[in-house]
Amino acid sequence: MNTVEYISLNGELFLKDEAIFGASNRAFRYGDSLFETIHANGTEIQFLKDHLNRLSKGIKTLGMIIPNNFNEKIRKDITYLINKNKAFSGTRIRLSVFRNDGGLYTPANNNISYLIETSPLKSDKYQLNKKGLKIGIYTDIKKSSSLLSQFKTGNSLLFIMAANHKLKMNLDDCLLINERGNIVESTSSNVFIVKNNVLMTPGIDCGAVAGIMREQLIKAALNLNLTIYEDCDLSIKDIYEADEIFLSNAITGIKWVVAFEDRRFFNKTAKILIEELNKNTFKF
Repeated sequence: MNTVEYISLNGELFLKDEAIFGASNRAFRYGDSLFETIHANGTEIQFLKDHLNRLSKGIKTLGMIIPNNFNEKIRKDITYLINKNKAFSGTRIRLSVFRNDGGLYTPANNNISYLIETSPLKSDKYQLNKKGLKIGIYTDIKKSSSLLSQFKTGNSLLFIMAANHKLKMNLDDCLLINERGNIVESTSSNVFIVKNNVLMTPGIDCGAVAGIMREQLIKAALNLNLTIYEDCDLSIKDIYEADEIFLSNAITGIKWVVAFEDRRFFNKTAKILIEELNKNTFKF
């Protein structure tokens, strides 16, 4: 027997497969939207305040209007949806915000709607991958630094193109570069390298998403008295010369990289950081 699943649109529940948008939806027409992917463990929602701060900053940057008591409503609606869907283990929450219908490129108004979805995760906490990732570089399209590059927006064509390249090359992920040829991030994660016992990650001004997990790992590294530089211009040469490489996002925590072309890497620092991350994040 199939379990009934729901989604939440502006706090109102709909069946997961129910049609809720028309063809004039601005997220569909123009990518006029932002989104957050959020990890939950039962009704404990990890780093929600940080996600909502980034989302609110993006909403203001796009000229949208933030409703009154927005953060409180979102927290309440996410918790209600988790309970309604009986999502009591590891859960991925997708929170999408889009400008309301009306207008062409020029919006008819700047009011917003929001959609909340849940999907199950294999684990309720962060687990380091046993098999390291094989990664490459995607160079056909560059990711430029802009007002929008730090946010997750509905315009994801660059990431889709890079992900298709990943599949074509039989890789687990691809790194993106900016117009200066520096490493920015991967298709869905921020990137860290370890070189001579120093932890490094590209700065937001390189074009990287202002990752929630990125910030958590920076804090964890400082707690562990690791040397970390969070505003690096990393080149492809730095990837070749790294001792370790790992990727981070709010859903998986850390994924370590075993191979970049003919180079092979270990995961000593990744193991230390994910242990610290779990200790600081979850109630055992």
